[in-house]
Amino acid sequence: MNRRQALQSLLATGGSLAVAKTKPRAATVPAPACYTNEWKRSRPDFVLYLPPEPLGDDGDNEHLLIAETPKGDLLAFWCQGEYEMSRDYRIVQARSKDGGATWTKPEMLVGPTDHRGFTAAWPLPIVSRAGRIYVFYFKHTGIADMSYTTTAIWRCLYSDDDGHTFRDGGEIPLRRREQVDHPDPEVPKNIIIWQPAIRDANDRFVAGFTRWSSLSRFPMANGPGGWYPDSRSEFVRFENIDDGPLPRDLKLAWLPEGDSISVPCPFEPHKSRGYSLGEEPAVVLLPDGRLFAAMRTITGMLWYSVSEDATGRTWRKAGAMRFYDEGAFMLHPKNTAPLYRLRDGRYLLFFQNHDGTSYGAKGAGDMDARSAPMFYSVGEFRPQARQPVWFSEPRVFCDVQKIAIGPGNEGREGGRTWLSFYGCMTYARGKQIMWYPDRKHFLLGKQITPAMLEGMKPRG
Repeated sequence: MNRRQALQSLLATGGSLAVAKTKPRAATVPAPACYTNEWKRSRPDFVLYLPPEPLGDDGDNEHLLIAETPKGDLLAFWCQGEYEMSRDYRIVQARSKDGGATWTKPEMLVGPTDHRGFTAAWPLPIVSRAGRIYVFYFKHTGIADMSYTTTAIWRCLYSDDDGHTFRDGGEIPLRRREQVDHPDPEVPKNIIIWQPAIRDANDRFVAGFTRWSSLSRFPMANGPGGWYPDSRSEFVRFENIDDGPLPRDLKLAWLPEGDSISVPCPFEPHKSRGYSLGEEPAVVLLPDGRLFAAMRTITGMLWYSVSEDATGRTWRKAGAMRFYDEGAFMLHPKNTAPLYRLRDGRYLLFFQNHDGTSYGAKGAGDMDARSAPMFYSVGEFRPQARQPVWFSEPRVFCDVQKIAIGPGNEGREGGRTWLSFYGCMTYARGKQIMWYPDRKHFLLGKQITPAMLEGMKPRG
């Protein structure tokens, strides 16, 4: 039995996908009296999940993606653990039958049942036109290039009963990049898909993902606020998923066909190596059939790229984002910047509107930079512009006043003050709702109303 077979054998011991409720461990620190109302700080309109106390085994809740089932329910999937990237990291799910007003208690879908630390994370739900629901996720196998939540194989679950039960669909092969992946092909890749898939001009699902290079190819770069791995942006297109095939029969296209989209790292240690830090592509469809993607970087600004055709096979060299051509740069630290196409054809971008040196932070990579308020800006299509989406002046979406909550590093007290929007947008029952993890602890929603968008016109 070779190493890969041994790992697959270990995975098989955890193949049972019977849904089991998570059991919170005993509180290590009594919940403060103010804790029960702390979730109200960001002024949400909806509540998806509130941990009963700050430091339970559900202290970290993030990477929240929601799909509407064929029968009209909302299914929420997210990562949950004792703290961020803890060794009990698992994927849980909850259901809403009323458009997000109320939710069931979370139940574990898949987790480290085979071996502690063999985490399951980063779910991507896709509902096919045939009615079959797929949930793709990343499963650690015991080999860590970067970490046990990032170095992983890609697996799939599927459901034919509106998401009430799921079957194991096995492993889905990931494209190998010889120049950046580990020289040993048996070592899993370092990939995360962080936003819902969208439909392209040909009505096929496309999802953006980050590929981190193997540390054997690109050692960590030492820069402001810490150490940074080389990272690039790519996409995967699901060619036949609407037909509802078994996962083993899925046909995938990996994009771009050439090199990944990269963003120069300003403090790369070896200029000849071409270090990149361009991550978490948020992709939207343009009216002319092209794709537009915004990415987080370490430059203190958002960067973007545009597909040169309707297939996404080729992408333009990345450039720094502006509010409009020749306008001011869109400042943003190394944090999430989700981008969505609204029902009326405009675009909605969430970003933090500073370069990482405000709000007490000391640079784009400083974790304190994520404690700033989250802003939003409305974008409009400009077909003749160099940057085809122009954005309005931003407004504050929410703020938590740098009040920490939940577990800190490795579960210690201290909490997070971050507004990292590993969430998604839903449009159920006529309501546009932005669902977001508040400080990676509470899962909340805020309705995007016409009044919020009124008067938000780009310059030029």
